[in-house]
Amino acid sequence: MEVQAITKGARMSAQKVREVVRQIQGMGANQAVSVLQYVPRKSARLVLKTLRSAIANAENNFNLKSEDLIIKQAVALTGPSLKRWIPKARGMAGPIIKRSCHIKIVLTDSKETAETKGTDKNETVEQTETKKES
Repeated sequence: MEVQAITKGARMSAQKVREVVRQIQGMGANQAVSVLQYVPRKSARLVLKTLRSAIANAENNFNLKSEDLIIKQAVALTGPSLKRWIPKARGMAGPIIKRSCHIKIVLTDSKETAETKGTDKNETVEQTETKKES
């Protein structure tokens, strides 16, 4: 079963959040919580908050145990940007773009669905190679 949590409009650029999100992809939920607690970045705190929300959704709504949960998908999508202006020399104005992002974490309780689909592609390549040889 898949459970998800989404934080919308987090006031940090998606690029900064993606650096942290890539680290926890495919980990167990409890292991990812312990890793994120010691990452000294603001984005790690935002991802940790979203991960704890996903774990709480799984425990309360679907009666799943947090020990069995695996992070299937963790992504940081771009959100709306606030456009501001700052005065520059000779009466001109320079743009300031304050970016935001949406953090989405999907947990699953089975290891088969958490594995990447790349293994299936490798199997089909091997099958086609054997067909060419024969």
